Amino acid sequence: MIRVLVVDDSAFMRKVIKDILDSDPGIQVIDTARNGKVGIEQAIKLRPDVITMDVEMPKMDGLAALSKIMKDNPTPVIMLSTLTTHGADITVKALEAGAVDCISKPSGSVSLDIEKISSEIISKVKIAAKAHVKKLKVSGRKILPPIRKLTINKVIAIGSSTGGPQTLLEILVRLPENIPPILIVQHMPPGFTKSLANRLNTYCSFNVKEAEERDTINRGLALVAPGGYHMTVRQSNPDNKKIIHLNDNPSVNAVKPSVDVMMESVVKIYGKNTCGVLLTGMGRDGANGMCSIKKAGGKTIAQDEASCVIFGMPKVAIEKGCVDKVAALSSIPEKIMLML
Repeated sequence: MIRVLVVDDSAFMRKVIKDILDSDPGIQVIDTARNGKVGIEQAIKLRPDVITMDVEMPKMDGLAALSKIMKDNPTPVIMLSTLTTHGADITVKALEAGAVDCISKPSGSVSLDIEKISSEIISKVKIAAKAHVKKLKVSGRKILPPIRKLTINKVIAIGSSTGGPQTLLEILVRLPENIPPILIVQHMPPGFTKSLANRLNTYCSFNVKEAEERDTINRGLALVAPGGYHMTVRQSNPDNKKIIHLNDNPSVNAVKPSVDVMMESVVKIYGKNTCGVLLTGMGRDGANGMCSIKKAGGKTIAQDEASCVIFGMPKVAIEKGCVDKVAALSSIPEKIMLML
């Protein structure tokens, strides 16, 4: 039985979320809390398996409560956010601070229609219950030396899901300014990927932005696939530039954007010059893409089980035999550099 603590300043939201979770025979809401301060007290007292945490609350907001919980009593936390720029920014900060996942409330802080995402709430709580959480400390943020021999036409293709934002931060902040182009698929709802890209951009020595249609792929630039769109690569004629193409095709592996879609598109253009990196996440998205990269003569890296929040996506790729290096999170930046 998964024991859940629900934290939200709205009495209506607390009741509805409790009813949704209690409707599943494998989940029990053991208590609710009206703000972050009470949530911290209940987390210490009750030791829940998962906490759902509203972002914007009086007295103590979700981000402050999360930081305290992750410092004193690491617990899988799912952030419930309004789909506003402010809400998305705070949620991304929370994911960087150790929250396992986020859920977007469909119609504002008090969502009268939240029942329409009942299955998502239940599913994400079950995934979070399997998560290995701890307070992440970005390891010194020491940037690796710049690339001396600037290789032509290299590209780094990265896929991540549950636990990805904090993991991406740990890797990207250590890569040098003259890094080859990086393409990133992080499973997140529409609206949140822009905030993620902007946050990463503040920390990295190179530029990071949410990808847009016909963006040119260049050295010293990381492009994050926008939530709700698949990101692919095309060769532009007649100038022969490599550009981004976004499409709204059906989900692949039940996700959009899909790591497989991105990686398989990248390897068609870059071939053996592709370095694929598959990070923490539930499911199997990215495994086929990694196999396509290895088959084309490219290099592949998967995050190891000990450092993953959820050892799902990397595990499938490893089992398929298409991973050159299995690495701890702390050593992935060096492994990437050695493969360029």
